[in-house]
Amino acid sequence: MRYSNPLQFAEDAGAADLIAGGRLQLGISRGSPEQVVDGWRYFGFQPTEGETEADMARRHTAVALQVIDGLKFAEPNPRPMFPNPPGMLRIEPYSKGLRQRIWWGAASDVTARWSAQEGMHLMSSTLKTDESGEPFHVQQRKQIEAFRDEWAKHDHGFEPRVSVSRSIIPITTDEDRQYFMGGSDRSDQFGMIDQTRSVFGRSYADEPEALVEQLREDEAIEAADTLLLTVPSQLGVDYNTQILEDILTHVAPALGWR
Repeated sequence: MRYSNPLQFAEDAGAADLIAGGRLQLGISRGSPEQVVDGWRYFGFQPTEGETEADMARRHTAVALQVIDGLKFAEPNPRPMFPNPPGMLRIEPYSKGLRQRIWWGAASDVTARWSAQEGMHLMSSTLKTDESGEPFHVQQRKQIEAFRDEWAKHDHGFEPRVSVSRSIIPITTDEDRQYFMGGSDRSDQFGMIDQTRSVFGRSYADEPEALVEQLREDEAIEAADTLLLTVPSQLGVDYNTQILEDILTHVAPALGWR
């Protein structure tokens, strides 16, 4: 949201949701580490005095949320090309219900609580600010708890949802073994990203029976409502379709996933 005009964003989101028949689940965030220095400048944006670029992204988001919710703020032209409804005008197209289907990608406990304050669902990926040195899944579970505790303090009028992301590869063929067996990413990785100490969660790649036991120990998956699967897209559609089929056949039933 550092790069987004909140009014244009709301207009595009409303149009996309109407085209999708009210099925859009809209995920937004501050944005990943920059590829260029202060890239938002080239889009015409500038943090206000004392504001960081992350603050600016949250400010853009707060405005977009109000507009998506149908805020009427624009004074109508007294001589319009087409007739206007009475009173102030809102952004069009407007899609009723979209406001309750917006997710914030939070990397820290603080921004998870902020998303709860603003009435956005929590979307937590495989990368998180390291806030305790504990395993990734434990820190993510605590982030989920912080989000839900904060949500309970506000009357948003709908139930919160939480998603977490994981890379899960059942090893069922020799090709799977060649690609993924014995990889180096089977443990959490700690390091500095964008001048912040961060933890990148492990990947899961193993025989289905072993996978089930490993996933049972993942506290964040247990705490979340929704699991998003990341797949190796560079290996093509057919290969990734087989991965998903293997998860549905060999892993999900044993864990009670639906």
